[in-house]
Amino acid sequence: MQNSLPERRQARGWSQQRLAEELGVSRQTILSIEKGRFDPSLPLAFRLAAVFGCHIEELFTPEAESGE
Repeated sequence: MQNSLPERRQARGWSQQRLAEELGVSRQTILSIEKGRFDPSLPLAFRLAAVFGCHIEELFTPEAESGE
């Protein structure tokens, strides 16, 4: 899954640590989500969208599968 988390976070001037603290998760969780190594749970995705004042679909987009 692709995401716009790093761009949105940096636009606010926030570090990964600051975003992690806002959400009550570890910095490693934020790093893993930003790098696409971890897809957040639905509750966490909703909290991320709320922090950035947008819809989940604006933060996360599915990667196109091969053969489509």
